[in-house]
Amino acid sequence: MGMTIIAWIIIGIIAGWIAEKIMGRSDSLVMNLIIGIVGAIVGGWLFGALFGVNVAEGGWLWSILVSVIGAVILLAIINMIRGRSVR
Repeated sequence: MGMTIIAWIIIGIIAGWIAEKIMGRSDSLVMNLIIGIVGAIVGGWLFGALFGVNVAEGGWLWSILVSVIGAVILLAIINMIRGRSVR
């Protein structure tokens, strides 16, 4: 059974918040949601391409982990583009 949109929103907020803490940023709830959801897409694509893993079948914790990794990568790229140091 696939995740509902509410589940993706919750995972996005959690992943975005964890990623912002890892990267030493202070973003709004909406920005955390956006970063987390885009991070989930980036992380899901990356894990699928590199390891052949279907992230959707891993459950909540696996989804959050992959989303956080994707969100941290996304924030690192944003920081590089903006000229900020990457932690």
